[in-house]
Amino acid sequence: MKLQLALDRMTRDECLSLIQETYEFVDIVEMGTGVIKEYGMAIIREVHSQFPGKTLLADMKTCDAGKHEAKQAFEAGAEIVTAMAFSADRTIEEMLEVAQEYQGIILIDLLGIHDVVRVKELYALGVRHFCLHKGKDMQSTNHLAKAEDFELVQGLAECTIYIAGGITQETVHHFKDTPIDILIVGSGITGAKIPAQAAQHLKQEMQNIN
Repeated sequence: MKLQLALDRMTRDECLSLIQETYEFVDIVEMGTGVIKEYGMAIIREVHSQFPGKTLLADMKTCDAGKHEAKQAFEAGAEIVTAMAFSADRTIEEMLEVAQEYQGIILIDLLGIHDVVRVKELYALGVRHFCLHKGKDMQSTNHLAKAEDFELVQGLAECTIYIAGGITQETVHHFKDTPIDILIVGSGITGAKIPAQAAQHLKQEMQNIN
């Protein structure tokens, strides 16, 4: 199980500082949609340049013009690029084609998806990376990531499963005995008084449930 740090709704300097602080404990660095909207591909290029040892994810949340946006992110240094599950099949197909060209990964965000049929359609297109996601607005009404969310991707072979949605050190144990591969944590680290300590404790809890 790997730990992904989600950086969003913060300044460039805050992002760079948090990566530096938590570097030892984080496997994947995610530049959030809000950060990308604020700073564009420049922030992707800068993080890639300063922290070449970390896998970099660009949370583009692409839903159209997939070929162009995927190419933008991969050329800037991202290794993983996100797309929304409700996107047109052709959008997903073109992103997968670009990912193959750049030896990258397309991660499908299942935010708002409740139908197993759509997940199976995406799998048939060649998608092998899925993110179970309870968004920020959903979290505000106490809809958080939980083990039951995995029913949506149950039975899919050779897939990498990510999960996000208000996860903290106190809730990591909920994902014991689940097929989770990547645990995505934002404010559970970025909102902590000592982010490095929070990341370390999360990593320890993750190792305990493996």
